[in-house]
Amino acid sequence: MTAQLIDGIALSKTLRAEVATRAAALAARGHKPGLAVVLVGDNPASEVYVRNKVKACEDNGIHSSYDRYPATLSEAELLARIDELNRDPQIHGILVQLPLPPHIDSHKVIEAIAPEKDVDGFHIANAGALLTGKPLFRPCTPYGVMKMFEAHGIELKGANAVVIGRSNIVGKPMALLLLEAGATVTICHSKTRDLAAHTRAADVIVAATGRRNIVTADMVKPGAVVIDVGMNRDEAGKLCGDVDFAAVRDVAGFITPVPGGVGPMTITMLLVNTIEAAERMAASAEAKRV
Repeated sequence: MTAQLIDGIALSKTLRAEVATRAAALAARGHKPGLAVVLVGDNPASEVYVRNKVKACEDNGIHSSYDRYPATLSEAELLARIDELNRDPQIHGILVQLPLPPHIDSHKVIEAIAPEKDVDGFHIANAGALLTGKPLFRPCTPYGVMKMFEAHGIELKGANAVVIGRSNIVGKPMALLLLEAGATVTICHSKTRDLAAHTRAADVIVAATGRRNIVTADMVKPGAVVIDVGMNRDEAGKLCGDVDFAAVRDVAGFITPVPGGVGPMTITMLLVNTIEAAERMAASAEAKRV
């Protein structure tokens, strides 16, 4: 058996075309969607991520403002800028690229973003709403994974799903979205005693640890769906994930590659969340005029 590849690049193109159509419809009604991106410091990886996000906005009909600040920016100055963006009617989504310099409290910054503009889905109000199954925004990476399941007709009701990783950005929200879809969910992490015992019983595995080859072929049930959220580099400096792709591909039913799998979906779902925010604000503004 060779697993069917879940192509994140192809799915992203389809979803971005839908975003562009929705953006054009909003613009025609006088509501140009807008995303504000804020970068503090000179982290090279962050610079690449931000550049890709800004380009994705421009390519799909979303206005993008880009604030770039030196690492010396004070927390108070950053919070003041976020307050300005919260009050700007042209901005529908605010993204502060993480990590921030050590002297800035990331939690305080995220909480300063208005929940209705929190397109990353990290604000405590959105995290709490996700727990109740009624989120304003779903965090982009788990949301993208759910779209992959949907696009390939992967049945989650009653499935045994194992999420490896418990971060607030991927692991925890991923588990909640799978639970909402009807899966029986196990969350594994660095303290899990026998990881393989859990993964061998899983119909769906989502690996999100940032540890290369944490999932090997002997840990996967034949025909299982394996989603690799990891982003690492091997000895040659080549991008790879958390899953031993070459070996697991011969066992799994579906698998995502790295690169070209989950990665493109994360930025795509950021665009989707921004469009959803703009549509909500447009509907609210139009209702007030009536």
